[in-house]
Amino acid sequence: MIPALVAEYLERTRAQYSVLPHPTAFTAQEEAAAAHVAGREWAKTVVCYADDRLILAVLPAPCAVDLNRLQETTRARSVRLATETEIARAYGHCETGSIPPLGPLFGQPVFVDRRLTTDREIAFSGGSHRDAIRMPYNEFERIAQPVVAQFAS
Repeated sequence: MIPALVAEYLERTRAQYSVLPHPTAFTAQEEAAAAHVAGREWAKTVVCYADDRLILAVLPAPCAVDLNRLQETTRARSVRLATETEIARAYGHCETGSIPPLGPLFGQPVFVDRRLTTDREIAFSGGSHRDAIRMPYNEFERIAQPVVAQFAS
């Protein structure tokens, strides 16, 4: 099951979504395959610090974050990846490595790579290594309020 905090947020925002249970998977590419979603259509969440603020960078599973481009997008002095310890402390209710890209839930801005905006649906980790969330992209946009930019390589 997805963590209660995530489920409550989706219910509170009246999001249209479905939960995709799947075999345990630990990387974005593995999770996409386990959920039967193409890797390029799977939205992985990369937790970063822009200056001293946590942000969520969301991009297709096979891609990597170009930190220089993300820094330009955020207009931060510096951008770096968060450490596992920092992630565990900030998202203790989610399993490490399975953070959903729902920034408003965590009080954090969301930055989505433009490539993910071209599909009608988006799928992403639901907060556990066994459940994913799928929803229409416009619904994700409504509840996550992302900044769309190009920062994946």
